Amino acid sequence: MDLASLRSERRSRFWGKEVLPYVGYVMQSGVAVLLLFAIIAFSAWYTSLVQHIPAGFPIRWIMLVLFVPLTVSSSFRTYLQPADVVFLLPQESRMRKYFQASWISGVIYKLLGLALVFLISWPLYIRSEADPKPFLLFLLVLIALKLLASYGCWKELRMVSRKGATASRLLRYVIIALSIAAWLWQPAGRSLIFILLIAATYAAALRFPAKHLVAWERLIAQEKTHIGRVLMVLGWFVNVPSRQQRIHSRKWLLWAGNRISWKPETAYRYLLMKSFIRSDILGIVIRAGILAVFLVWWMRSGMVGSGIYLFFVFLAGVQLSTLLRYHSESFWLHVYPIPPGSRRSNAISLAFQIQLVFAGLTWLPLLGGGPDRLGAALMTLISGVIICLLFRYFAGRKKKAHDDDDE
Repeated sequence: MDLASLRSERRSRFWGKEVLPYVGYVMQSGVAVLLLFAIIAFSAWYTSLVQHIPAGFPIRWIMLVLFVPLTVSSSFRTYLQPADVVFLLPQESRMRKYFQASWISGVIYKLLGLALVFLISWPLYIRSEADPKPFLLFLLVLIALKLLASYGCWKELRMVSRKGATASRLLRYVIIALSIAAWLWQPAGRSLIFILLIAATYAAALRFPAKHLVAWERLIAQEKTHIGRVLMVLGWFVNVPSRQQRIHSRKWLLWAGNRISWKPETAYRYLLMKSFIRSDILGIVIRAGILAVFLVWWMRSGMVGSGIYLFFVFLAGVQLSTLLRYHSESFWLHVYPIPPGSRRSNAISLAFQIQLVFAGLTWLPLLGGGPDRLGAALMTLISGVIICLLFRYFAGRKKKAHDDDDE
């Protein structure tokens, strides 16, 4: 069996038959125009910022916050399927050929993205930093750290102990953060010595935990998560078949939904709330909220802060629209005595309320702009509420245009 050809065939089948047919619908939805508008707006804002850099601009902290996640983040598409535990198990000793392409593609695409962000941020860095590092050397350091992080991520996927894999992942984040911080704040020679020593120590530490030859179950579960995320993004624009997504326990949120009244009209809302707190969407919304609060606070004294706020409120609405498609293919919802039409109305109401809370919390940093900006801050809040209402209105129109699955 040609394992490299098998992976190539699976990759072509997924992107060619499961994703590509929906791309045309995504483009027709106006996302291309919106993306073009966002690029033009960002270019104008970024050009103005580079030309008029404020005094005391924290460029080192910005570069640290920007490049630590980009450098440490690693993932690999294996296209493994549940049946492979049986049919590919005899080939386990030869699976290196199968995974070789996964490693190469998983690293190259992310290196290209890292290099693109570096090129965009370089004009701001070179004009803000009093003692900037050389362009080529800076880029090579980021590439080397990215390769180290990818190597560590691949080793973590094979570790027998899940606690060991979690500890190794935490160590990976710490190593990359310390390395980039040393590079930004210390002289080039001293920081390079530190990075080499800490990288060698990290690589040596990865050799000790016991590892599977092929961690079949973990790789298959990760592949299901990747597929679910791709289809989730497509689901923002067109109805696509749902796939299993990663489930998070989040015991600290078990209380959420317990106060919902126990009656047929709110049964689906209860289920939806419990599903939401265990889904990837909650994590995305929380991370987006933290980033929004930081950026809005940073730009709170100008209209740029209001623009950033409205963008994140819109982004939260796009993410939360996924709630309308939760459990759309569940057989049990057709068995339980849930009132017709209550599913979508409950989903619309819950998404609207969560987006409204998001809009209120991320708006608070604008109050730090002072009394002179209070009127503009209130108008920004009203605009954010209007965006939430528009999301609810268009979701309601779609509800009337299409029959609910329960009817």
